[in-house]
Amino acid sequence: MRASDAERERIAEALREAVAEGRLTMEEFEERLEAAYKARTHGELEPLVRDLPAPGGGAAVSLVKSPGAAAAPAAADWASRIGGGPVSGPVAIGVMGGFQRKGTWTVPRRFTAFAFWGGGEIDLREARFEDGEVVIRCIAIMGGMQVTVPPDLDVHVGGVGIMGGFDDKASGAGTPGSPRVRVTGFAFWGGVGVDRKATKAERRRLREARHRELE
Repeated sequence: MRASDAERERIAEALREAVAEGRLTMEEFEERLEAAYKARTHGELEPLVRDLPAPGGGAAVSLVKSPGAAAAPAAADWASRIGGGPVSGPVAIGVMGGFQRKGTWTVPRRFTAFAFWGGGEIDLREARFEDGEVVIRCIAIMGGMQVTVPPDLDVHVGGVGIMGGFDDKASGAGTPGSPRVRVTGFAFWGGVGVDRKATKAERRRLREARHRELE
């Protein structure tokens, strides 16, 4: 059966509870969370929590929503990060050097990143977005580029690697209201990687929750 956004979020919340309780390491949590948001069917979701109890001490995590269960995050959570504010420059260049775009920068509708004998870092975990759909074009020639996205962002990777690599493992749906980010371009004698990772704030929240559990 096809999985819904609410079911993916329910599995994600169970994983957050598990890492806060010390049942999963942070590495296991990030790996399973990435798989949860990329899952298309119940068969892909269920193995991610098969060895975990349900939050609150239940026997197992269920994909069937129980009465009174919390809803998935509202679209308004993402809406506050779409539109408004000054937009960052549409181009980033690293020639025999590097560039960074990270923190609370605003991603323009069309953003082009170019690296030649150099490298670049594009981090969207705390970014704002000019529009609900943006395109990031990455061109790496004899260089490398890393794109980091939050686990709940809608991401579609469609680049090409020629004698190089263009990693598409982070492709997958996000939570309701998430901006849609398309990562395109090509790598020639170089590489472009796209990874899903939790934000620093999320990591800190999980650590604090785990400390409270241990007190």
